[in-house]
Amino acid sequence: MTSLYLSLTHALAEALVDVLWFIEGSDDEQMDPDDAVKVLEGVAHLVSTLSSDQRQELMDLVGAMAAAEPDPARRKFLEGFPEGFGLIEDES
Repeated sequence: MTSLYLSLTHALAEALVDVLWFIEGSDDEQMDPDDAVKVLEGVAHLVSTLSSDQRQELMDLVGAMAAAEPDPARRKFLEGFPEGFGLIEDES
C-alpha cells in the first residue's frame, strides 16, 4: 500500500487539522464545550512550544492544504489556522 502523504509530518498535520475541524464544528450534544476548549487550548499550547522552523513547516503544510481545499468553510478554517492556533508569533 502506498501512502498519500510525502512525509509523516504531512500525515500528522492532516490528522491534527481533521480532529480540530471536527471539534470546532461540534455542537454541545456532540462534545462537551469545556472539553472542546481544553483540547483547542492544549493544541495551541503545544504549537507555542515548537521551534520557528517547526512552526514554519506546519504553516506551509496548512497553507498547501488550504490551497487544495474545495470546501469553502474548511478552507477558511485552514486559512485562519496559523493565527488561531498560535503559529504566528506576536510581534508586540
